[in-house]
Amino acid sequence: MSLEIILLIIGLIIVSILAAIAGVLLYKVRKQNQAQRLLLAEKEQAIREQRAHINRSIQILAQASQSEDLTLTEASIRISVLLDSLGVGDDVREEFSAFYQLRSLTEHIPILDGWKKLSRKEQMQFDLQRMKHEASYRDFVLDAAVRIKGREF
Repeated sequence: MSLEIILLIIGLIIVSILAAIAGVLLYKVRKQNQAQRLLLAEKEQAIREQRAHINRSIQILAQASQSEDLTLTEASIRISVLLDSLGVGDDVREEFSAFYQLRSLTEHIPILDGWKKLSRKEQMQFDLQRMKHEASYRDFVLDAAVRIKGREF
């Protein structure tokens, strides 16, 4: 055999090995891309489900505030926090500013363990403040609760 044929055979073997390696790597890249697309689709679905759950919670809170199952302050705090968690724009925050304003006026009032640590007198003072703010904002908050019904963010 001549040197040219041997070099040609060696060249063909090298090209075949490189082509096989390239094929294996291409297969691995495609599998990885498929896995990433599947993972992304699952994450997007989870985000859609979470947003739907938050939207349902907002609707329930709005209804509860209208039926007085929940104080206007608690409804305002919860709704504004949920709206923020959805990343709503300034236009939505402005449209439902009643919730944000009442929350802002009452955010100094301790909650949970902080509330329990207060004396009865302090609790009554904070309740009186809260009720005054709720009375001032009642129509404003209830109107926002009516307007938020059926909305999806």
